[in-house]
Amino acid sequence: MEIKNINTSNEKIVIAHRGASGYLPEHSIAAKAMAHAMNADYIEQDVVMTKDDQLVVLHDHYLDRVTNVMDVFPDRFRMEKDQKRWFVIDFTLDEIKQLEMTEGFDIDAETGELKQNYPNRFPMKKSTFRVVTLSEEIELIQGLNQSTGKDIGIYVEIKSPWFHRFEGKDITTAVLQTLKQYGYQNKSDKVFLQCFDANELFKIKNEIMPALDMDLKLVQLIAMNDWDETMTIDGDKLIPYDYHWMFESGAMEKISEYADGIGPWFPMLVDVESQPDDLKISHMVKEAHQAGMVVHPYTFRTDEGHIPPFAKDFNDMLDIYFNQVGVDGVFTDYPDLAVEFLGK
Repeated sequence: MEIKNINTSNEKIVIAHRGASGYLPEHSIAAKAMAHAMNADYIEQDVVMTKDDQLVVLHDHYLDRVTNVMDVFPDRFRMEKDQKRWFVIDFTLDEIKQLEMTEGFDIDAETGELKQNYPNRFPMKKSTFRVVTLSEEIELIQGLNQSTGKDIGIYVEIKSPWFHRFEGKDITTAVLQTLKQYGYQNKSDKVFLQCFDANELFKIKNEIMPALDMDLKLVQLIAMNDWDETMTIDGDKLIPYDYHWMFESGAMEKISEYADGIGPWFPMLVDVESQPDDLKISHMVKEAHQAGMVVHPYTFRTDEGHIPPFAKDFNDMLDIYFNQVGVDGVFTDYPDLAVEFLGK
């Protein structure tokens, strides 16, 4: 088996998850600028498509968790699982630019009140933030690279390509064309392209990138089945994708045929029932490295309830994953803390 080492320097990296989202609303341009100032190695962009085929940076393919869309366009929802949802794909970019973006929230089913996802973070509905396009964000990061002399990369996720395809849109080709337009074309460029959809990544590797004369670093994100993160289209039906095979021995070698890295949820690498003196570490990192892939788990947070019981604090959690589990990078809402940890 050919060993391909993407991270040839064995350098550990910090990926700003949705920007410096522990401090400012996720995917706001302010959170991205702050992450750049904090010297994250890469800054993440989740990408979804609008009604008029524009690419915007949002974690969800709906607008109602981080904007005031329900107030501005109260009747423009669809029903999904008995819940009203305002889908990005039903709005033009001009309409989305009218919205105010805020810290993420949920709606209390009984009272109808908005409840902030992380109460101690940037206060909800304060200051002014807007949804930005992928191009606007790339231009910000490249512009900051020029003005500061840094070389900070982008880490792009194609969100729910199956959903977009079901709606008649090819988000994947549009994302790749945009990346090429801004000079991201080869594995040596400061970009990773990630997706939860294994079928889509295989297609990107073997069909879409060759057709565009591109060869980017690809990362297979790994989900739990009950998240319904990925669906496969069967006629007019959507069937949940089965991720179980990715946890079996030998799976990493199969993934390495179309990807350069994996992005697992951090509990997939260390059993949450582990004790500080008895870490139950999965085979995933070792086998991924043997297959020549990097491992970038998500999401490292200091917020209450997000540090596993086997870690004393956030730094201890980073120490366990970087130095005992052996991951190559982490996605974190607090990039400054991870950069400081690695600096020591």
